Amino acid sequence: MCHALLQNTKFHQILLKMDTELAEQTRVVGCLCGGILHRGNYPRKPRCCPFEVYGDFDWRYSFCCSICRKRTTPVSVRFLGRRVYLGLAVVLMSVGRTEATSAVANLSVEINVPALTIQRWRTWWAENFPLTPLWQAACARFMPPVELSLLPASLIQHFKGTAAESMLRFLLFLSPLTVERLVTMNEGC
Repeated sequence: MCHALLQNTKFHQILLKMDTELAEQTRVVGCLCGGILHRGNYPRKPRCCPFEVYGDFDWRYSFCCSICRKRTTPVSVRFLGRRVYLGLAVVLMSVGRTEATSAVANLSVEINVPALTIQRWRTWWAENFPLTPLWQAACARFMPPVELSLLPASLIQHFKGTAAESMLRFLLFLSPLTVERLVTMNEGC
């Protein structure tokens, strides 16, 4: 796993571009009531975000319906739900097992992520992620089967390409977890 991606500003710009495209897809679909979605982005205070791109990561796309006023937040590859750390940081820092590798340990100190936070993320991957509707719908599609005790590393290995390409694919796979909606997957995809 390439922990250098966490400090790579070009990679973060790609994540922003992907989020922009995902938000536009959501806006075009509109609200369930038939109303038009108006931009209503909300602020974030992302941790583990490079200073050079912080201004592009201190908010999250969101929309508000012109009729029913309900908020619609599109899926994201930059954020992993309501966590204050960037989704990329949660993934990369969770890759090691209970005893952190030297690369993860060094990065942990460098970006100031407490060891208890990393342990909480690892517990989430081991205990909560396998219970998510996303994983329940997708787990049978991975061959060979994903080793649950080694999540997220064992799952990332199924996304081919360079380190950046596989991480982009992985973050896109996780994007349904970034909103509070039921995850459905079409048969044959």
